[in-house]
Amino acid sequence: MQILKHWRLERGAAAQNNLAWLYFDKSFADQSESTNTFSSEALRELSAVCAELKTNAPSKISGLVILSAKENGFAAGADIDEFTSFKSADEAYAMTVLGNEVFDQIAALPFPTLAMIHGFCMGGGTELALACRYRIMDDGAKTKMALPEVMIGIVPGWGGAKRMPALIGAMQALDLMLTGRGVDARKAKLMGLVDVVTPRRHFINAAKQFLLKAPAPHQPAFKDAVTNWPIIRGIVANASRKQVAKRARKDHYPAPYAIIDLWEKFGGDPRNVPRENPASQYSLYSHPTTANLVRIFKLQSRLKALGAGDSGVKHVHVIGAGVMGGDIAAWCALRGLKVTLQDLDYARIAPAIKRAAEMFKKRLKLPHLVQAAMDRLMPDVKGDGVAHCDLVIEAIVENADIKKKLYAQIEPRMKLDAILASNTSSIPLQELSGGLARPERLVGIHFFNPVAQMMLVEIVESPQTSADVMKRAQAFVKKIDKLPLPVKSAPGFLVNRILTPYMTEAQIMLESGIPAETIDAAAKEFGMPMGPIELADVVGLDVGLAVGTELHKAGNPQPKKIQELVAAKKLGKKSGEGFYKWINGKPQKTDASSSVSTIDLAPLWMRMTLPAVNEAVACVREGIVADVDLCDAGVIFGTGFAPHRGGPINYLRASGKEKLLAEMKALEQAHGPRFKADAGWDNI
Repeated sequence: MQILKHWRLERGAAAQNNLAWLYFDKSFADQSESTNTFSSEALRELSAVCAELKTNAPSKISGLVILSAKENGFAAGADIDEFTSFKSADEAYAMTVLGNEVFDQIAALPFPTLAMIHGFCMGGGTELALACRYRIMDDGAKTKMALPEVMIGIVPGWGGAKRMPALIGAMQALDLMLTGRGVDARKAKLMGLVDVVTPRRHFINAAKQFLLKAPAPHQPAFKDAVTNWPIIRGIVANASRKQVAKRARKDHYPAPYAIIDLWEKFGGDPRNVPRENPASQYSLYSHPTTANLVRIFKLQSRLKALGAGDSGVKHVHVIGAGVMGGDIAAWCALRGLKVTLQDLDYARIAPAIKRAAEMFKKRLKLPHLVQAAMDRLMPDVKGDGVAHCDLVIEAIVENADIKKKLYAQIEPRMKLDAILASNTSSIPLQELSGGLARPERLVGIHFFNPVAQMMLVEIVESPQTSADVMKRAQAFVKKIDKLPLPVKSAPGFLVNRILTPYMTEAQIMLESGIPAETIDAAAKEFGMPMGPIELADVVGLDVGLAVGTELHKAGNPQPKKIQELVAAKKLGKKSGEGFYKWINGKPQKTDASSSVSTIDLAPLWMRMTLPAVNEAVACVREGIVADVDLCDAGVIFGTGFAPHRGGPINYLRASGKEKLLAEMKALEQAHGPRFKADAGWDNI
């Protein structure tokens, strides 16, 4: 057998029950890789191992255990760098065929096979595990299984769409494949994805005991098995299409529809799909959405890398127990940090503690884990935590003078190496640092609402912020499983500065008589996850007004309606009424929404989105972020900007600069100088 670079095969003697142990350890010889991913080379090596075991060792082996030698997980899926280097759809298809053939070899081995899963098990890693006869999973909090290919615009192409429905039923399998959602060990065992759950330290003994008395392979319960029957298959597929249609348009996101077709019509095997079919690898690889979603995946990895290193933060003190401050405190406690939460009295802190308890129960499930998280979150009316914490996060009212008064009170009490951070959404740090004895330790750590769902956190650097504080702040954000984006301190920073012209234009359109429902529908047709009028209500009209007022200093118009609503304390979803009335957490939309299908919405979404694109160009020109890619990443992860379009600058380039400039010129003539193209367009 050839010399292996990515796999280590160890064969046990008769005294060890003749088990073979195959370790996935990518590039173990030179230790150049810390994560297992499937390159074509790694797949070919696995094929060679299978051929050797099948030909020369079946009588000497009683079972094969496949496990990872990497600490962080089983396998992260296909090698994304190799995937993005393909020069044609033919190369992508060849990789699909190779993965299927190799995993078919695993499934056909003449002795029991067992996958031992710890850490992340994604995409191809899950498909390898599914090709084994049995699966044992670590019970650790970070262990997850998923088929997330839909997130990069493709389908589970190495047998996942075939084996997972057969193992756990089509309804459960389609739900995982269509969302890309990961499941932990407890959920995986409940679904039937894995046979045994045990701590990783018991893996070796568990494998021996399990294979010595290998049970019959798992079979789905009758209610799950029937979903694969030919007579039921069409019903399940149509129901799944209806669910997908509520979330994604087929022309924007073809992959989820392709997954359903792949399972329903082609047995889950992409090798059976005709080249010209929309569900084929050729069609998906050639679709612009795939390239944009892969780009976003790589941008996410880049943001994670910006958080490398040790923050030194173990204790966080949050001042301000409102929705933002309370949820920031809860998230930090969820992620294992000690947190003290300060406000004027316990009555103001109590709602935040209640919301935290609900989140912990939903996410952690097990009572002892929930209690541990609650123990880490401590009310602190007196602010005693200021003197002991490593990081203070101020999340009070968006008013520079009030913030500065608070800083004057707490700075003398802080540890010398503690960081002072503001969650301000728009105020430049230069306006907040006056009076500080050590302005170099003031940094912006700007979360987005809702904290538990929004991945991006802006790390705002003023001219005085030290490089060490910036680095530690970024590492802190990575530590709590968020994406850090370093930005320069200027009004609105990056995300709110780009979002505000879009939101403002939508409100100007509303005041001109265009129904809110029509405006929101136009934005969703462009690809936004939520319309701007509904979004304004969700964020809070008071927050939107504060950001708009800050940016109004730069000449942006401020619509009257939002000012009137805030004055009347109609703040949106949180107060039950804003632009919409809200009942049971849902906006009450009028009959105008039913006539939207008869309207050409393109001129409306063009009018809303071009101001955001123009502001993105200005941010790049001014160096608010380091480059175009980080600008697009910030807007996508901070606002949900139409992911299939790849961000505002990517959208500009794909649509054609001259075409969009002509649109800008026409809008400027019709509506005024707010549509004047920024000077930065010349360099895009």
